Amino acid sequence: MRLAVGSDERTGLTETVVRHLRECGHEVTLHGALAQPRADWPDVGREVAERVADGRADRAVLFCWTGTGVCIAANKVRGIRAALCQDAETARGARTWNDANVLCLSLRSTSEPIAREIVDAWLETPFDPNEAEIIARVE
Repeated sequence: MRLAVGSDERTGLTETVVRHLRECGHEVTLHGALAQPRADWPDVGREVAERVADGRADRAVLFCWTGTGVCIAANKVRGIRAALCQDAETARGARTWNDANVLCLSLRSTSEPIAREIVDAWLETPFDPNEAEIIARVE
């Protein structure tokens, strides 16, 4: 899968998730502070979301201190359904019911082992097509 990954800062958590995604065989492109010295969360959220919206990436993972800022920024892009997930079960629900195409994580409150669980759950869970009519109401 082609994944865009962005953050407003580079941390041990971002490095762990990027490494994990690559080890799982995903094609990963880096954005924001993962690719350049400095980046602001609104710009990273928009840039990464636009890559998904225009088809240059299949899905994306975003990080900021709380995860909320990049989630808000990403959801401003038409066709994006970004979800802030703090555990694997929430990530499963975001995929199953909401067809979330952008996963947002908090740099502050997400541990590396939990991040791997969240990412795996989000990537492995398919969207339930019975939810498509409901999703269409918000697009």
